[in-house]
Order: sequence, then C-alpha cells, then structure tokens
Amino acid sequence: MNDLLKFMTCGSVDDGKSTLIGHMLYDAKLLYTDQEKTLWQDSKVKNAEGHMDYSLLLDGLVAEREQGITIDVAYRFFSTQHRSFIVADTPGHEQYTRNMAVGASFADLAIILVDATRGILPQTRRHVRICALMGIEHFVLALNKMDLVDYAKERYDSISQDAIQMMKSHDVQSWQVIPVSATQGDNVTHWSVNMPWYESESLLSYLEKVSTLEQRTNRSFSMPVQRVSRPHQYYRGLQGQVAGSAIKISDEIMVLPGQEKARIKTIHRGSTLVEIAEEGHFVSIQLDRELDVSRGCVLASSEDLACTDMFTASILWMDEQELIPGRNYLLKIGTKTLTAYIMSIRHRMDINTGELVSTDSLAKNELGQCDVAVSEPMVFERFANNKALGSLILMDRISNMTSACGVIDDVLTRSSHVVWQEMEITRDMRARQKNQVPVTIWFTGLSGSGKSTLANALEKRLVSLGRHTMILDGDNIRHGLNRNLGFGETDRVENIRRVAEVAKLMNDAGLVVLASFISPYERDRELAREILGEHFLEIYLSTSLEECQRRDVKGLYAKAKRGEIPGFTGISGPYEKPSHPDLEIDTGQCSVEEAIDRIEKLMDDVLMTHNGSVYQVEE
Repeated sequence: MNDLLKFMTCGSVDDGKSTLIGHMLYDAKLLYTDQEKTLWQDSKVKNAEGHMDYSLLLDGLVAEREQGITIDVAYRFFSTQHRSFIVADTPGHEQYTRNMAVGASFADLAIILVDATRGILPQTRRHVRICALMGIEHFVLALNKMDLVDYAKERYDSISQDAIQMMKSHDVQSWQVIPVSATQGDNVTHWSVNMPWYESESLLSYLEKVSTLEQRTNRSFSMPVQRVSRPHQYYRGLQGQVAGSAIKISDEIMVLPGQEKARIKTIHRGSTLVEIAEEGHFVSIQLDRELDVSRGCVLASSEDLACTDMFTASILWMDEQELIPGRNYLLKIGTKTLTAYIMSIRHRMDINTGELVSTDSLAKNELGQCDVAVSEPMVFERFANNKALGSLILMDRISNMTSACGVIDDVLTRSSHVVWQEMEITRDMRARQKNQVPVTIWFTGLSGSGKSTLANALEKRLVSLGRHTMILDGDNIRHGLNRNLGFGETDRVENIRRVAEVAKLMNDAGLVVLASFISPYERDRELAREILGEHFLEIYLSTSLEECQRRDVKGLYAKAKRGEIPGFTGISGPYEKPSHPDLEIDTGQCSVEEAIDRIEKLMDDVLMTHNGSVYQVEE
C-alpha cells in the first residue's frame, strides 16, 4: 500500500458526489472549527430547515452554490491516522465532461456515484470508460441514496448485477460496490446499522486499505526533458520528472530522438545532490559530456521507445466542432509539442454497449480511435507501458483550447520504412536557375469574389516579366487530382491538403504558384500555410455576398437557393473569414489592375529579404 492515495469522484448529475466527500470530511473530524462554523451558517442560508449541506465544503464557485451542482474540479487534501488523500471532486453534467477528464488524468482510483433510485445511467457508463481510458485501474461504485429506497438489499443486489456486466468490458485490478447514504452518513466513515445485510467495511475504511501500486511490465527509465538549466558555465542540468524505473549516477542513458549516449554525472533533487532518482522524482541530471539536448527530448535507459511519426490513439473528443479526418492540431506528448494531422478515424465506441461503430467523425464527448501523423518523428510509448510518454492532448491551433485527450494504443510501423530521399538538385538551385523566389499566392473568398480573375491577371503580369508560374484552380483540380472528392466537410479538408502538397512540390521545382480556392475553413488554410512554409501569402477577397450573387457567373448561387447545391458556401455552408490575411482586397471597390498592383507590392515587401528582389534572385 502506498501512503498517498489520489482519487476522484464522478458519476451522473445530482448523484451526491460533493455531499459524499463533504460528509466524509465532517464525520472524520477533518475540519477546522471555523470551517465547521461557516458550513453551518451557509447551510442555514441555503435551506430553511437548516439541514447540514455537506456539498458546500467542495462547491466553491458561486454558480455551483446557486445551482447546487459541480462545475469545476475541486481538489481537497486530507489525512487520517492510516493514510493521506487528495480527492478531485468532478462535475457530472455532460457539458463539463472535459473537467471530469482532467480529474481522471490525476487519479489512481475512481469513486463512481450511482443513485440507488435511478441505477446505472449512460453518463455513469461514460465516466467509467473515460476513467479506464485515462489509466485508472481501481474503482469503487458508491451506491448512494440508499435511504430513499429504504436501505433495500434487493435494490443493492440488482444494481450490483448491472455493475458486474458494466465492469466486464474493462481491464481493472479491483472494484467494489459499497452502499451509502451521503446525506445520512451510512457507510461513509462507519459501518451502518441500517444495512445489517452489508457485512463489509465503510467507504473510508476501504480507501485507507486499498493498494493502487502499479504493476506494469515495462519499467525502464525515461524522463521527458522539461527544461535545460544553465546557472553557470560549469553546469548544464536536464530537468524533468522521472518515469519508470530508478536511475543512478554513472548509469548509461540515451538521448532521444538523437540516439546519442552518455553517462549520468550528477543528480540533484532541488539543491540536494543524490545518488539515485526514483519514479516520480523531479530531478536535474548532468551528463558526463555535452550533447544537444533541449525541451522535448527524452532521456531513456532502453532503446525500445518508439521514435516515429505515426501512431494509433484512443481519444475523448471535447471540442464543440466535430473531429473529421484531415484536420490538423497541436499535439502534446510529454514535454514535446508538434503539429498533428488526423489521417483517419477507425471507429467510435458506443457508450452503453462498448461496441465499436464505424464512423467518419466524432462529436463532443464521444470516445473513438484514430490514426495520427505528426510533423516530425517524436518519442512516445504505448500508454500501457508508459503513462508519461503514452498520454496526449490535442489543441486547436487557432484558439489553443484543448480539443481532445487520449492515449497511444499502437505504433504505425509503416512510417519507419518510408524514408525521405535527399536530392542533389535542391529547391534553391532550381530557384536560381529560374532566377526567382518560389512562392505560393493563395486566393481565398466566396464564389464570384474574383479569385480566378485575379490569378489569371497576376500570372499574365508575372509571365511578361519572365517569371515561371503555375495556376492551381479549384474547378480544374477537381477534374483530375481531386475528382474523387465531394463537397462535404471531410472532402473539403482533404481537397485543400492535397492542393497544398502539390503547391509545395511546385515551389520545390522553383515555380511561383497561384492557388485559387474558396477554402472556407480557417484551420485548413492554416494547414496549407504550415505545409508551404514561410513563402505562403494569403490573399483574402472580401467581396460582399451581395456582389458575388449579383455576378453569379456560373449560376451557382441561383441553384444553391433552389436547394440544388447543398452546403454551398455563403448560402447553406459556412465561410470562416481569415483572421490575419497577408492582404485583403474587395474586388467590388477596386479594379483588377489596382488589385494586381497591391499584390505585387506585397510580394516585394515580403520577399525583399531575398537579395532585395521582389521575386527575383540576384545573380
């Protein structure tokens, strides 16, 4: 048994999570006198009968006290004669599932509250699956509100059978069903005389004895480098938290992904020099020789850690906007953050049955499995072997909000067999041959805003100046390369990704590329910018919808209004305006020549660092 137990409470709405923990703290006499006095006063304000409201000990937000619900995660430390505890009280509402997942990532044991009057609900099953996803292997099902069912053993037996069926699909080390009444205190800290048929121990007694020590097969040393400390020229310490087995001075380690080896010279815990660093310790490690190590690198004692750029992950999707293949996000594993691309969604999990259902998208609060590619090889491990290097979060690249959390299931080994072939003739050499700087001018805007018109006019001017160009037009591309793609969101994402990759190849060939695409989603244009690098110029044609409809050269707006074209951008489909375009032009307010002059000036301003030329390399 370990001395500190980190546990969480979760379950459906109004199952009594906060009340249970509050009553436990009160009965165990773990409150200061002023806390108890405040609790009595607040309880009298909240209800006319003056009954003690134990949930007020944990519901700290004003909105929580007003509504009688938990919104944020409330952490509380307490200690008994037998053990110390940190509890995370998490919300039950489905809209706050992301907050519940935060608590699950912290805990070693989960107390799942089940209302005896309602039984096991879909939200209960969702929380159990999320806890299992986050690596929790010890569960307590606290069957609450037994006082409302007259402490009936039949009700306890019925829900216990449902719990057995629910837990069968999860690989857990231990689980226990304990009947309690959070308001009356039955079986919370002491065995209840109201349930003589229950012969086991109370909830607090069980928590004091349960062991949650991990039993993982792969325990080799690893440490994601969080910071490099250089207080003076004679010391360079690599700081982070030890994962896996212990490490000691003079042991040989490998720095990944570079695979260079060194031996440990010194280990510091804070300002104390120690001989050994164990799992969970925050340390500063000095190597016996200088190596190129920075934040995001990993120190390891084994060569078994994967270093590749593709893997399969199980995730909990938490974003309002659906996850679809082709989207790109910021991925964080350990201390490393990279751009990640969702290649495919294998399936989603049915919350009630655990059945794997084929899907091409994930909605908010759904669990699923997907294949992910990252922008460069990074170090990770299966979550079953290494929590630190096997857990991940996905963040929206525009808002930086957390979109998903999850764990790595497997490595996609095919990525290790595909190696980038270096060519002797480089991009710079091709650019010099053509005497120009390769760049992609990306025109975005509503249909009819003038993208193709400006692309054609700009190409004429560039060609007259002896430049080498190529236009990628949305309609033309869909006649060939992207003829298999439709106009749904998933296909639109893939359409833009393919075009960006083609434009990159053309830039590598030394060409100036003019791309004319509606590209309605900002995150897809950001993906194109990332693929193409610094020579990506976004031209936003902000021509009004009214003007675009007035032009309607192809008759598309008329068809869209008649319902003949579903999801048409600007009518029944969205268009996300660029947040920071390199240039904004309203073609309803200026002539084609004026627009081209402005684009040419932009090219001059942006590319002047290349030997002082607009798009020309000085010989």
